Amino acid sequence: MSVREIVLLGDPILRQETEEVEVFDDDLRALVRDLFETMYHAEGIGLAAPQVGVDKRVMVVDLRREDEPSAHVALVNPRVIWASDETDRQPEGCLSIPGIEDVVERPKIVRVQGSDPQGRDVVIEADDLFSRALQHEIDHLDGVLFLDRLTPLKRRMALKKWKKQQEAAE
Repeated sequence: MSVREIVLLGDPILRQETEEVEVFDDDLRALVRDLFETMYHAEGIGLAAPQVGVDKRVMVVDLRREDEPSAHVALVNPRVIWASDETDRQPEGCLSIPGIEDVVERPKIVRVQGSDPQGRDVVIEADDLFSRALQHEIDHLDGVLFLDRLTPLKRRMALKKWKKQQEAAE
């Protein structure tokens, strides 16, 4: 296992739809281990392959709750197959856009279909934070950032703040 570098806003890989995984091998499972390791190192709750520069439809989520072991998941080729009409508005941030956070509206409950790293079919129904984390990471696999789910005004404000942070870091 190794901690990989997380790519930041501006890297083109964050804006492209990722490639479907067709081969479930040791390289894929090593990528999953690296995603978990990188996510834990960055103190996040989810991470998608494009966030470490890999063009594959792979993501991990771990809410790190002892009472909710099903919230620890690695998914390959995941898709939202159903979403509730009921929505929830909560703050979101992103490891690829550190220091930027805003309230995003998403379906409260989703059903996600994909595979585990061994290639077995998986269907997960999730609500609340688990649902939000799954949707956020699947968005990454589709080239969508949480900023895209903000109003145009809030998106401009967040991008202005990001630009200031980047200039200050230089």
